[in-house]
Amino acid sequence: MSQGGTISPINPLPPVVAALFLVILGIEVVVSLGSRGVIGGPQAVGWRLLLMQNYAFSGDIFDWMLQQGRWPAQHVIRFFSFPFIHASFTHALFAGVILLAMGKMTAERFGAIAMLAIFVLSGAGGALAYALLLNDPVPLVGAFPNVYGLIGAFTFMLWRSLSTIGANQARAFTLIGFLMGFQLLFGLLFGAQNDWVADLAGFATGFVLSFVLAPGGWSGLRGRIRRD
Repeated sequence: MSQGGTISPINPLPPVVAALFLVILGIEVVVSLGSRGVIGGPQAVGWRLLLMQNYAFSGDIFDWMLQQGRWPAQHVIRFFSFPFIHASFTHALFAGVILLAMGKMTAERFGAIAMLAIFVLSGAGGALAYALLLNDPVPLVGAFPNVYGLIGAFTFMLWRSLSTIGANQARAFTLIGFLMGFQLLFGLLFGAQNDWVADLAGFATGFVLSFVLAPGGWSGLRGRIRRD
């Protein structure tokens, strides 16, 4: 609201959403400018590769940690650092746009802390599924598993609202169905990538977390458990 009681035409972003967006795009802008020789000198051309080597999620490294029973922090951090590294500026921009849309709705309905928890844990859940279900040496990068987790939270909100009016709750999954169908078509046309497994797992993680993190979700879940 502006002075005088008039409604502002701009609906501000929650700070946590704006901060995540700025970090993702900020890193990508620096890396992109470095790859073009605009900043950083000759060594900046390799910044993206260096970030991937140090911070991308690697299924091979996860397998090694699992086999050895060792979990060094420099590799565990990859569960949480890979969303901030992208393959290209377009890759980062698309993830950022979905983050702005879904993150805003989630933060406004769930609260900033819950939204951040869904974002972080959905990415980790997507990476874990990528490692356990596949044997892909290609490292996982990009915030798509995380933003798919926010789509999962949005789907939960729609699913719950449909239940209150007695409508078909399956309609809540229209968006994720469209997105996965689009990814399948894109893969058939331009070559499939296995990162869709992480995206789908991120969605499922966000949806399940919403049972606890949505307003009234934890108390409602305890009530259902007690009734059962």
